[in-house]
Amino acid sequence: MKPGIHIALVGNPNCGKSSLFNALTGMNQKVGNFPGVTVDKKTGDLLLGKHPSTLIDLPGTYSFYPKREDEWVAYKVLMGVDPEMHSDVILLVADASNLKRNLLFCSQIIDLKIPVVLALTMNDLATKKGIKIDIMGLQKELGIPVVAVDARKGKGLQELKAALIGIIETPRVRNADSFIDNKKLAPEAIDAFKTMYPTHSDYAALHYLMHHEAFPLEQEMQENIEQIEIAQNFNHTKTQAQEILQRYSHIQDIMKANVTEPDPSAKKKRTDRLDNIFLHRVGGYAILFSVLFILFQSVFWMAKYPMEGIEWIFTSLTTYLNTILPNAWWEDLLVNGVIAGLGGIFVFIPQIMILFGLITLLEDTGYMARISFLSDKLMRKVGLNGKSVMPMISGFACAVPAIMSARNIENKKERLLTILVTPFMSCSARLPVYTILISLVIDNKIYFGFLSLQGLVMMGLYVLGIVMALLASFILKLFIKIKEKSYFILELPVYRAPRWGNVGMTMIQKAKIFVTDAGKVIMVISVLLWFLSSYGPADGMKIVEQNRAQQLIAAPQQAQKIEKVYHTQKLENSYAGILGKTIEPAIAPLGFDWKMGIAIITSFAAREVFVGTMATLYSVEAEDNSSLTQKLKEAKRSNGLPVYSLAAAISLMIFYVLAMQCMSTLAVVKRETGTWKWPTIQFFMMTGLAYIMSLLVYTLLG
Repeated sequence: MKPGIHIALVGNPNCGKSSLFNALTGMNQKVGNFPGVTVDKKTGDLLLGKHPSTLIDLPGTYSFYPKREDEWVAYKVLMGVDPEMHSDVILLVADASNLKRNLLFCSQIIDLKIPVVLALTMNDLATKKGIKIDIMGLQKELGIPVVAVDARKGKGLQELKAALIGIIETPRVRNADSFIDNKKLAPEAIDAFKTMYPTHSDYAALHYLMHHEAFPLEQEMQENIEQIEIAQNFNHTKTQAQEILQRYSHIQDIMKANVTEPDPSAKKKRTDRLDNIFLHRVGGYAILFSVLFILFQSVFWMAKYPMEGIEWIFTSLTTYLNTILPNAWWEDLLVNGVIAGLGGIFVFIPQIMILFGLITLLEDTGYMARISFLSDKLMRKVGLNGKSVMPMISGFACAVPAIMSARNIENKKERLLTILVTPFMSCSARLPVYTILISLVIDNKIYFGFLSLQGLVMMGLYVLGIVMALLASFILKLFIKIKEKSYFILELPVYRAPRWGNVGMTMIQKAKIFVTDAGKVIMVISVLLWFLSSYGPADGMKIVEQNRAQQLIAAPQQAQKIEKVYHTQKLENSYAGILGKTIEPAIAPLGFDWKMGIAIITSFAAREVFVGTMATLYSVEAEDNSSLTQKLKEAKRSNGLPVYSLAAAISLMIFYVLAMQCMSTLAVVKRETGTWKWPTIQFFMMTGLAYIMSLLVYTLLG
């Protein structure tokens, strides 16, 4: 870890912790308005007076009794047993509009005897609810600094930093008053533990007795604690129940003395009234379908002109470079390798930005959590629960973080099922593939003045992924023999106006990630493909060159036609052509030619590479500077029929909806499940299903 002061940022889910992290560190971390958005530990640097400090953003948790894997992450850091991170100071974030619930976690942290500062967020919301908090009185009762902050508006941040500096520079007092008398909960066991390990507080001793098996401790310490448990007949469940009752009793006294709350029978607030509409058992589902419908329509409608503009820029650039540069191998590499690859990256930035922007709007307003609530009943029928919706919807962006966010699901079977079916959701990497194929074979018709046929087809592909994910889960649940009771508890955040700055920042971030991360892969593969497509075995390439020379001598007036045939034959005899021809018999029944086969292989590194691959292959083959879309439209088979017929294009889209074509996803599934068994099953299940469905579609439409 970095030298300096380490501050653990902790709090209940959905308390404004991530917003405060951004405000203090300046790091542009994504902020979502629903529980579970923070899964991994994140760090940021800040300077507190003369003290260089590292802020550690830990996953949201409700108490010191973790149930989910992400809660265990926070718990181990706070208990000082995480081998990678420790905390010198704790910055606890609490929702002022839900103070009673937040104070349970706060009281437990106080009893660890680690320096802590309490930051009260959501103060504007508390005021709207009619809640008044005596901050000075609360500070006196708790014995720790309490600061009201508004991270969105930057209010209270300087006061918060001053409180952190003060607690860093003031030596902590080990024997300060505890929130409750923890020793009375298990006096003999705690005394026995502290005889061996006197540096721990009474409350820390209690938790070592409860959870030492889950801590990475030395074998001797494990055995010593186990012997204390047995000798003192330590009862985990009874001790925990007594502790929680005592804490809430004290919290109730604090609330009465320092918090004024409105009459609970007061008029329903705006959120309750909106939930009557958005969570209606009939109307709620109609609204949900409409929201998703508008989402996918907008991806096409709003991105049309920016995409056309980017495509025009790259076409013009290609034409200009071909005009001014000499005919050399490096010119061919630049134009048909590098420029073609860059065009395949930048043209899809508008759609990716729009998709992520709209998803961020759903998160920011609080509606994403309502989607989980509405979906729970359906999810349970297929072996999942409502919390599975969050990873699955996140899968529309990228399956890797979506699978990692499944840690929020307590039930092991439901978590495993969620991990296995989330890749069926059409991630943003598939978007370029869908876009170019839809534009090739689906007319850009508008119905009723606003319904785009291309948008409807796009939505159909996303719906197909969802349906297949649910069907796969229903079948897999019959074979996964894990029996564990499941409960669905979800905190519904209040509705809020979206933070447009956050939406814009997310759109820019995702575009940068696509260009830098996916773009690197696309560029490397584009250049590699240029080489494989431009060169081949000497004998075959020599024959192609000789045929070209003889034909030009025999019929110079047909030079343009001869050049076109030459480029095609050169590509077919290149290394890429030989590879494609080798696998073509296996994919021909699906309507795919050998060029599509190459694209399918290369896109296993990243699905969006499909477009870059096709751009490179067709740029190497063609002698004109038309756009990739135009080149694909004009592509013909040996019998004169179009390569991208309606049947072939839809078959290819179905394949990309269902196939497992992402190395990163398989790697993260292995990491999350701890074995290669499940990613192997996942790969063969999805790819096999994709082959069968594409074969069926091509047979029916062909």
